[in-house]
Amino acid sequence: METKKDIKRTTSEALFEKSKTYFPGGVNSPVRAFKSVEGSPLFIKKGDGCMIWDEDDNQFIDFCCSWGPLILGHNHPNVYAKIVGALQNGASFGAPTRLENELAELILSRNPFIDKIRFVSSGTEAVMSALRMARGYTGKNKVIKFEGCYHGHSDSLLVKAGSGLVTLGSSSSAGVPESFANETLVLPLNDIDALKKCIADHKADIACAIIEPIPANNGLLLQEQTFLLALRELCTEHGILLFFDEVISGFRVAFAGAAEYYGITPDIVTYGKIIGGGLPVGAYGARAEIMATISPDGPVYQAGTLSGNPVAMAAGIAQLTECAKPGFYEEQEERTLFFVNAINAHAKSHNYNFELVTIGSIFWLSFDGKKRIHASEEINPDMTGFKNIHRELLKRGVYLGPSGYEVGFISAAHTKEVLTEAIQAFCDALDAIF
Repeated sequence: METKKDIKRTTSEALFEKSKTYFPGGVNSPVRAFKSVEGSPLFIKKGDGCMIWDEDDNQFIDFCCSWGPLILGHNHPNVYAKIVGALQNGASFGAPTRLENELAELILSRNPFIDKIRFVSSGTEAVMSALRMARGYTGKNKVIKFEGCYHGHSDSLLVKAGSGLVTLGSSSSAGVPESFANETLVLPLNDIDALKKCIADHKADIACAIIEPIPANNGLLLQEQTFLLALRELCTEHGILLFFDEVISGFRVAFAGAAEYYGITPDIVTYGKIIGGGLPVGAYGARAEIMATISPDGPVYQAGTLSGNPVAMAAGIAQLTECAKPGFYEEQEERTLFFVNAINAHAKSHNYNFELVTIGSIFWLSFDGKKRIHASEEINPDMTGFKNIHRELLKRGVYLGPSGYEVGFISAAHTKEVLTEAIQAFCDALDAIF
């Protein structure tokens, strides 16, 4: 792709100035504000396949993919057709539809870890609801959480959280009562001794241990499988529910997520992102006896007017049908490794302090010269390197999410031909900044 001295942002800049009169910081989600990179945010006009266009008609290869949900790329014909077909019958009913059954069957028939599921409208809502379920089922209040894992913005979990807070220079949020935060026991990742001590001190009060089995919201903090297995064993031993937050990893590294990838059975799982096909959806699931605590079957209340929205269900059916095809995830990983290995080989040959870390079809830009970063405190908080490469990649027609703590995604629409273009752009950008 053509390298530009700088990209034109005239229209985006004007839109951003206007948006600041409407929204806090001019955005409806903090990391979109481009605070950790250069310039004003790009206002996106359209997407198709693996490409996006902004309001100034700049074209980019998109590795943000709406922060992960677009595993088939933008405007996939099957997803589009299914959405249009559902929309012709109405946008929302607040009543059961056949489409809810179809998506649930598609998921549950291929997922050995959960017996029942409930659809909600976001990942945050899924985690918040499942956490209440864990407390209701166990009769206990405290929750183990791990530093650097992000579980949405519900009060008790917005402690030592992920990229959005880190990008803005905070580890928690104003407005979270100390009494809420005190029910959350925050531990370092990959530290079995700290985990054992915490359980020994509080085991009578711990409802669940929640973790991103593939932490991907504060760097890509790949955990040793031994740590995850030890967590499973300790939870089983002490009657603590193991809660896998798979809002990012679910349907991304395997159809049944990191649980399938690592071969570890959680007690509760939350999903989001991919099951909506680009529309707002989340879900939580568990064994039948745990899910039996949810209203109207049980005493734990959770409701949502737009839960199981027919248009979102239709999009999810179309997308997950593609994901369920034989070889889908193997092919995703193969193309991702083609991309990552070529860039890493270039960086290594030039002795650049840079490496792409990857799992499945997720990758992360590490400027720490380490391939395996287990915990958030191992990340160098100086994000100058990311800011520089983000700027240089935009000039070369490549779009990443505007935070060095966030990960990138490969979609099925990223062909090897497009990835070859992106590899060249990355290598040229690395040459420019180093």
